Amino acid sequence: MTQTPEPQEQPTLSGPCTVYLDAAASAPVRREVLEAMWPLLAGVHANPSSRHEPGLAAERALTDARSRVARTLGARPGEILFTSGGTESDNAAVKGIALAAPRGRHVLISALEHPAVSESASWLERIGYEVDVLPVDDAGVVDPAELQRRLRSDTTLVSVQTASNEIGTVQDIASLAAVAAETGTPFHTDAVQAAGSETIDVRELGVQALSLAGHKLGTPKGVGVLWLRRRTPFEPLIHGGGQQRGRRSGTEDVAGAVGMATALELAAAEDTETLRRRRDDFIAAVEEGVPGARLTGHRIRRLAGHASFVLPGRSGESVLLDLERAGIFCSSGSACAAGSSEASPSLTAMGVPEDLAQTAVRFTFGVNTSSADLARAAEALIRSACAAP
Repeated sequence: MTQTPEPQEQPTLSGPCTVYLDAAASAPVRREVLEAMWPLLAGVHANPSSRHEPGLAAERALTDARSRVARTLGARPGEILFTSGGTESDNAAVKGIALAAPRGRHVLISALEHPAVSESASWLERIGYEVDVLPVDDAGVVDPAELQRRLRSDTTLVSVQTASNEIGTVQDIASLAAVAAETGTPFHTDAVQAAGSETIDVRELGVQALSLAGHKLGTPKGVGVLWLRRRTPFEPLIHGGGQQRGRRSGTEDVAGAVGMATALELAAAEDTETLRRRRDDFIAAVEEGVPGARLTGHRIRRLAGHASFVLPGRSGESVLLDLERAGIFCSSGSACAAGSSEASPSLTAMGVPEDLAQTAVRFTFGVNTSSADLARAAEALIRSACAAP
């Protein structure tokens, strides 16, 4: 019987004096996930395509993981593709559906999309597709009526993010997908940020494709899921050995798949109502204590563990440095745009002036973040704001 090794001491930034509030970039790895993965890393290590007993054992573990993910999402096991993460899942959905759909070369995406979607759409544009961007209001919401106005007979795909990684706004995906369904247009949603905060049931959403990333839920980095409704036209991005019904070739990461299934199940069982109350208390403390602080995104329809602000008169980066010195680790927005001097396209799309958009700070957290942690972060932010010249 394979034994899980005792954890070894490793270099870390975390400790009793630090508070990690950047879960939207990457959540802490769950111990339960590591324990579920370990036997597949240390014992059942054969290729799941091999027909000997070790290979068949790996295949059984993979099949079970696929069934568990499907059950959590309200899907069929044959509709689950394991990928290397959210970026691959988004690329595969946007390019794969657009390239395979026979109806035309018009693509619609929202103004808040993750670069994995917007850059995939830009690539389609370079090879002859027409890409339109759906506007959002000042809370980051896409209007179904606007989608209806922009749909055309040759629209081949609509892609709208379930929830924004930058501002936390949660879209009414079911209503948007219903509009697209009126014209038979495939609808993809990037649900990477929503998983673990919102209930995700693909039957209720009415979409044709949905992307997830494990490391937002507590797996190690490098595993994701693309749910693809059966019979949806799809051109694979990765060709080779024909694994996963030929839709995503390559030897599967069995341990990663098991970790993904475990993380999804754990996230689905968590108490998000308590998390929402802590979020609202944190937002109230910041708005009361920081002069001029403005919440970005929708106040009600937002992720349970997400609070984001612009701070007039302050540099977002200087605030982050102040907070880090106080042991508070957060971010200024999307991790994929870290280090950029440009204002956030998501904020400017909502009508936020560029200079104000550059003052953005984002705090994202999970159920293991305590009220005391958030109170400490609010106090540190208030001190930083009050120290501004």
